[in-house]
Order: sequence, then structure tokens, then C-alpha cells
Amino acid sequence: MNTEPTHTAFVGTQRLVTGPLVEVLRQTKVQVKMKQGQSVLIFSDTTGRQTDYDFTGSIEEVLERALPAVKTGPGRPKLGVVSREVSLLPRHWDWLEGQRGGASAALRRLVDEARKADPEGDRRRLATEAAGRFMTVMAGDLSGYEEASRALYAGDTDRLYLHISGWPEAVQTHLLYLLDPPFGVQT
Repeated sequence: MNTEPTHTAFVGTQRLVTGPLVEVLRQTKVQVKMKQGQSVLIFSDTTGRQTDYDFTGSIEEVLERALPAVKTGPGRPKLGVVSREVSLLPRHWDWLEGQRGGASAALRRLVDEARKADPEGDRRRLATEAAGRFMTVMAGDLSGYEEASRALYAGDTDRLYLHISGWPEAVQTHLLYLLDPPFGVQT
């Protein structure tokens, strides 16, 4: 099973490609070259966020800019450890430092426990947020958007289907793709 995150490229309201970012960038580069001047939008299917990429130069240059080399430094990058900043109050740092394994180990345990508490609810919330972001960019000016947005966040798939029925087919299909399986919708 491939667990690599997928991305989707749209040219206008038509879906161009869905797949791993490298494949999406390769196919989009060809499209941009063939039809210069057309607007291309690329979305993360995990977050629904739209990201702009610079398609000038060769495909190798595009990929190099889009996928910067992994920086090495302190920490354990080979183990997948990522260093980021966390802002806490002094009392929180004091408590964390007193925990078994120190602050980092305590934070990892707390995150793991929270992830196990309601994984289905988390998946549903993340899918809703991703679909909402995608919907805002691709359908924010379409008829029924506000009603569809309300239905989305209420988890009312019947009302959602009703309000998106007049939208371009590729936009409808991708929106439902982002919601399945947490919502049990069929695309």
C-alpha cells in the first residue's frame, strides 16, 4: 500500500492529474509548456492547501525548487525526527523537564496518546478541513457555495450533494474524493 501523500493539479475547473507530488509536477510541467498562459492550481490532497510552484526551466530545476534537499544538522533526521519550535509557558517547560525522558519524550508520548484517543474523529476533521480549503479556492464563487460549506461542516452529505450538483464535474468529484472514506461518500 502506497502511503505517499497525493496532490492534484487543476487547469481551470478540469482535473489534470492526481498522484505523488513528483508525478504531478512532471505532468503539470508538460501541460504548462503546451498551453502557456493557462492557470494551473496544485492542491495537497492531505490538507486541501493550494501551493504555487515555479515551472520555469527544466523539469529537474522545477523539482529541485519544489523538493529541496533534506538539510542535515543536529537531531536524528535518518529516524524521521523533525525539529520545530514550540512556545510554552515556563510552568509547562518545568513540568515537561520533570517527565521521564525529558521534554521531547514527554511531548511525543502526549501526542501519541492524543492521536489514539479519537483517530476516526481526527480523520473526519482533517478531511473536512481539506475539503473546505479546496472548496473555497475552486468553488468559492459558484452557486450554492455557502450552503455547501454549511453542509460540509455540519457533516450533512445529503445536503452537500444537493448544493454541489450544479458545479463542474471535476470539482464535485475531487471534493468527494477528499471526503472519502471518513464520510463514507462514494466518488
